[in-house]
Amino acid sequence: MIELEVNGRHHRLTTDPRTPLLWVLRDALHLKGTKYGCGVGICGSCTVLVDGKATRACVTTLAEAAERKVTTIEALAANPQEPLLRSWIAEQVPQCGYCQPGALMAAAGLLGSTKSPSAAEITAALDGVLCRCGTYPRMRRAIDRVLRGVDRPAPNEHRRAPEQAAGTAVFQPNPWVRIAEDGAITIVIDRSEMGQGVATSLAMLVAEELEVDLAQVGIEFAPADPAYANPEFGEQVTGGSTSIRSSWLPLRRAGAEAREMLIAAAAAAWQVDASECRAEHGAVLHLRSERRLGYGTLAAKAAALPRPKNVRLKERAAFRLIGRPVTRMELEGHVTGRTVFGMDVAIPDMLTASVLRCPVLGGKPRRFDDRRAREVEGIVAVFKTGSGIAVVGRDAWSVLAGKEAVEVEWQEGKNAALDTDRIRGRLATAAKRKGRAVRDDGNIDAAFRRAATVIEAAYETPFLAHASMEPMNCTVHLRDRRCDVWVPTQAQSTAQEIAAWAAGLPREAVQVHTTFLGGGFGRRLEQDFVEEAVRIAKQVGKPVQVFWTREDDMRHDHYRPAHHARLRAAVDARGMPSAWFMRIAGPPLALDGIDVPYAFPNLREEHVTVDIGVPCGPWRSVGNSQNAFVVESFVDELAHVAGADPFVFRRDLLAAAPRYRAVLELAAEKAGWGKGSGGTRHQGIAVYHCFGSWVAQVAEVSVNAEGDIRVHRVVCAVDCGIAVNRDTIAAQMEGAIIFGLTATLKGEITLEKGRVQQSNFGDYRLVTLAETPEIEVHILASDEPPGGVGEPGVPPIAPAVANAVFAATGKRLRRLPLRATDLHGPAGPPPG
Repeated sequence: MIELEVNGRHHRLTTDPRTPLLWVLRDALHLKGTKYGCGVGICGSCTVLVDGKATRACVTTLAEAAERKVTTIEALAANPQEPLLRSWIAEQVPQCGYCQPGALMAAAGLLGSTKSPSAAEITAALDGVLCRCGTYPRMRRAIDRVLRGVDRPAPNEHRRAPEQAAGTAVFQPNPWVRIAEDGAITIVIDRSEMGQGVATSLAMLVAEELEVDLAQVGIEFAPADPAYANPEFGEQVTGGSTSIRSSWLPLRRAGAEAREMLIAAAAAAWQVDASECRAEHGAVLHLRSERRLGYGTLAAKAAALPRPKNVRLKERAAFRLIGRPVTRMELEGHVTGRTVFGMDVAIPDMLTASVLRCPVLGGKPRRFDDRRAREVEGIVAVFKTGSGIAVVGRDAWSVLAGKEAVEVEWQEGKNAALDTDRIRGRLATAAKRKGRAVRDDGNIDAAFRRAATVIEAAYETPFLAHASMEPMNCTVHLRDRRCDVWVPTQAQSTAQEIAAWAAGLPREAVQVHTTFLGGGFGRRLEQDFVEEAVRIAKQVGKPVQVFWTREDDMRHDHYRPAHHARLRAAVDARGMPSAWFMRIAGPPLALDGIDVPYAFPNLREEHVTVDIGVPCGPWRSVGNSQNAFVVESFVDELAHVAGADPFVFRRDLLAAAPRYRAVLELAAEKAGWGKGSGGTRHQGIAVYHCFGSWVAQVAEVSVNAEGDIRVHRVVCAVDCGIAVNRDTIAAQMEGAIIFGLTATLKGEITLEKGRVQQSNFGDYRLVTLAETPEIEVHILASDEPPGGVGEPGVPPIAPAVANAVFAATGKRLRRLPLRATDLHGPAGPPPG
């Protein structure tokens, strides 16, 4: 028996004293605010206070925590006036929110021991908490707010839709709006919330036309249903930065339909013309008599009316919500640890499972010995499943210990020879073959024959992992010809289809319950973890939560593909380009996102598709993240050949691309382009268009004598059309820049003998708070329809930094990640 004090309460536990505190908190005490992120004490998501000191709960045993005072995020959340929580909300720090309890506990430990910490002390305290969404600048601002004593009331947590009593009339004119007789208003969110802020922004679109304040509504996530299909894809999916731009008109119409029907119901009740009435703040007002009826009172009458065929949407000048920096509705749940992510789902009689996977991609178990695993207390079953050896137990720690005890002989399969250098060689060779022309403007062959000079270069990018802070997971309850799936997914339609297939049930028998996502970045568009969980639940006959370890996540991802690009440009006697040729070789996902807006009179783009045997999937901004590096770096090379300023060179070639030119000019102006930052700092610039938005970035960089690259400042200008929630747009640009910096300076997945060499955040390193530059975001005013914002901030950062490195060193780096060693050796692959 071990005594443990947690949040002022004493517990007597019979748990194995070697169990990490993390799993005691989560599984024995059901305190889910403390998160599992890496399991080895690196990421900081599991940070708690032990005797007031910030401590990693995943590597601290129960025995080590015994008879000491443990404090978790739930204790901070018990005080609604807690300055840290209020400041975190005021600065809108969280994006996906998964790491935020850990960051808050690290901050609480610092402020509990140091009343006026220095900037260096703040950095040291928070630098060990990794945030894949890139919320570091806002963390700093939030702590600064606490230290300055600046406060403002925190908003109430968003209301969840209440259960409706039997027989209660509900007005639901369309799939997105539901109004009960008691006045409860529910807006159904049909996209996944993974930090991009759509739970609030989509609600804003409906609320704007419905004439209600956000404080008056609750939200719930939509079930898997064709009614919620994304118009861009024809199925229910969140990706491609489409949530707002695909919903801009449909959700506004949904709110307007409800509004007009409520007005009609009120007009009928008063026996007046509907033109004499208007809706405001959740009620209908008769203008002449000033009579007022709340939406709840009108719900039954409105439900009996026909749905209007055409509704009038508000003019932009009449917007009350759209275009303002609205505080996101889900933030309080994130900072208090109350948000339910997939890993936090708990249902009665639920078992826990994880899968032991072959170290070689695609390998399968030949035979295994589970005798030692079954001796681990809490283990219920061990069996072969499609993806490996499933280990099922009563809690997570038993399962992890059981996995370690299984002895397996693997059948490595055809991928056992996969090797990074060989793959690079294959891609380079493929790039020398003639490809499929997808763009062919002018007469490029004649232009090259007439050229005064021909410039050639080759670029390459590596495989990258998604590395979302919440590992893959899925909870399944299979019973009575029904399957319930709780999952942090970006693809509800696919999850439902795959679960039905794996369970042997009709699709309509599967109910998908979408949770909040602890990061997505495209990984959760794949549904391998759903199929796996359904098959395991079917085998054990009980509800089961299947979770992946960080090592599973890193070594069995669907990676951003590697690729190789060859470029040639014909340059005239004045040094100006007359022709542009590019050939891209790689898997299909590496061949998209190529946008060359410059006024080159002759241009050819070729694609060579290469099957390299590595599972690949969409990664934040997909091929744009790779090909922006290629395009914008080579444009910079041409500017250098022409002896032109890189900004002026681009601007002059963008005369026919006004939105490109506008963001380019704004970024340059705000960055003080050409004025010099003094000393060792140099600037690089890049501009790119993807997902309906235009983004330009200026990076300010220094390179020391050892070749270490330091990014000090990034200025970003974005044109995303009408800005729905301005602060969310700024947050997404900040986060995308930091996400992109990891890929620029650190990110790389390598293979040897079919095995992914990286396993955790120790060898797949992320940019930390200490490495985060100062970031400025400037949003252009626009009357154009909204574009995407979740991904467009990623592509420009790699070329902007690479171009700044060239300005600083005269060395052109053509391979990612940018390495100090490349400054003293080959800058990238040879062009031939």
